[in-house]
Amino acid sequence: MAAGTLFTYPDNWRAFKAQIAAQYSGARLKVANNAPAFTFGQTNRTPAFLNNFPLGKVPAYQGDDGFCLFESNAIAHFLSNEALRGATPQAAAQVLQWVSFADAEIVPPASAWVFPTLGIMHFNKQATEQAKEETKKVLSVLNQHLNTRTFLVGERVSLADVSVACAMLWLYKQVLEPAFRQPYPNVTRWFTTCVNQPQFKAVLGEVKLCEKMAQFDAKKFAEMQPKKESAPAKKEKPAKENAKPQEKKKKEEKKAAPAADEDMDECEAALAAEPKSKDPFAHLPKSDTFIHAFTQRRGCQPHTARLTQG
Repeated sequence: MAAGTLFTYPDNWRAFKAQIAAQYSGARLKVANNAPAFTFGQTNRTPAFLNNFPLGKVPAYQGDDGFCLFESNAIAHFLSNEALRGATPQAAAQVLQWVSFADAEIVPPASAWVFPTLGIMHFNKQATEQAKEETKKVLSVLNQHLNTRTFLVGERVSLADVSVACAMLWLYKQVLEPAFRQPYPNVTRWFTTCVNQPQFKAVLGEVKLCEKMAQFDAKKFAEMQPKKESAPAKKEKPAKENAKPQEKKKKEEKKAAPAADEDMDECEAALAAEPKSKDPFAHLPKSDTFIHAFTQRRGCQPHTARLTQG
């Protein structure tokens, strides 16, 4: 039976996969997500940590025997038992299929739609509408598959259910209001069945489904932006008035630069939105508020609160 430590930041939905898997398998898993055991942005930059996990990303797992793993899907697989992984080659392949489906088909549109509602990235109407349409396609596929099934693979919970449910967690908590999810009753039935299993609840707590679709809040977005240290004010006197047209042009180009994000697709925008030094979800209440969320770039240090890594 596996025994070790999972390094992460609080309420990282990617780490939830490993934690839930451990609940099912009985693996002895310690979670280091707060000081002094682990401080994101500090501990994961130390030589000792980077020696074991060169990318400095979380979640990261270190066994009591010294065995180390990074990437959330690999960690969750390692901490699972045979029932979760799939008892036959066919079942194991199906589990892998849905784990990949979660990362490739659910996470990108979910991130593009949900992140703006959390103040993590700026609202882009075109990207959000496209993300909604892609989410509908995902829900349709799942709804059809679950029409005659209780779980995604086999007759009981597998790692497929764990991975897909965690990827959809922030969709259901933030934006899938009753009217939007009404055409997909099988998916909602399956999701509520999963999150109400004791092993899920031990990690996620009580999951409350969205009652009203969250919207972009410009004020929240402004508050979440990293504050730049103001340099000592040097009053440049007449020099400003004599600024060359070329300098003015450079300033105008700088102001226009953010518009480049408009050309990104949802996946690129979601990945670009994850701060390089802060985690998207750290500012949110610990058990309730991916998301970030939702995308798989695990090395970001929290500056908002929880939805992405590993």
